[in-house]
Amino acid sequence: MATASLTPLSPVFSASNSSKSPSILSFSSEFHSVSTSSTKISGEFNQCRKQIARRREFLKGIALVPFIWREPPISEAREVEVGSFLPPSSSDPSFVVFKATSKDTPALRAGNVQPYEFILPPTWKQTRVANILSGNYCQPKCAEPWVEVKFEDEKQGKVQVVASPLIRLTNKPNATIEDIGSPEKVIASLGPFVTGNTYDPDELIETSVEKRGDQTYYTYVLETPYALTGSHNLAKATAKGNTVILFVASANDKQWQTSQQTLKAILDSFQV
Repeated sequence: MATASLTPLSPVFSASNSSKSPSILSFSSEFHSVSTSSTKISGEFNQCRKQIARRREFLKGIALVPFIWREPPISEAREVEVGSFLPPSSSDPSFVVFKATSKDTPALRAGNVQPYEFILPPTWKQTRVANILSGNYCQPKCAEPWVEVKFEDEKQGKVQVVASPLIRLTNKPNATIEDIGSPEKVIASLGPFVTGNTYDPDELIETSVEKRGDQTYYTYVLETPYALTGSHNLAKATAKGNTVILFVASANDKQWQTSQQTLKAILDSFQV
């Protein structure tokens, strides 16, 4: 009877070699170790990238803090009665004198506005001017008018100083107020800054021209029933350097009945 003969399988696939040889185990172990190390390095790299990204975002946030948390009011306004810190007027002790200096406004610090002064009743208070109105962001080359300072009294009214770039009214450097034009022409350009909204020529009741030394002033009396500043407005304008300065005194009907003479005295005292 013939005996079947089986040819042994290749040693690689032999049953006796079903367990991996030492060389294969070593290679597999090394491959697993390299793979594990690679995964670990990759994980550390990604973690490092995330930390760098978080740090970058944090630094961006720090850089933005001055802009986000910048205080809106920039003036040195003190919301107390001005009689507590301003000196009395030499011409009338019942008033005090406000003389603007470089610490009061950005434009004065930049040398874009010449110092000015006016009298006030001692019971009035200075109010803060927000950055968006103060010209703080555009000094020394602002394209639009800005508010310098503001004072008010609930019973008598309020005053403010508005400054406008000269180039907005004329192309002539260092022009005087007369160079710009007539009182009517000047108020037509600056009227909205008196009323707080719109200006109608019919609201202009009276104009006058005053000369003080080399400086000329245009003075206005306006009845402005639709004005945001008040139904009664007094204004005075002059030009010096590269700026036109507008002084405005405002009151509602109730305030005007008792304070018009006070407001006229304040307006008359204004000078650059």
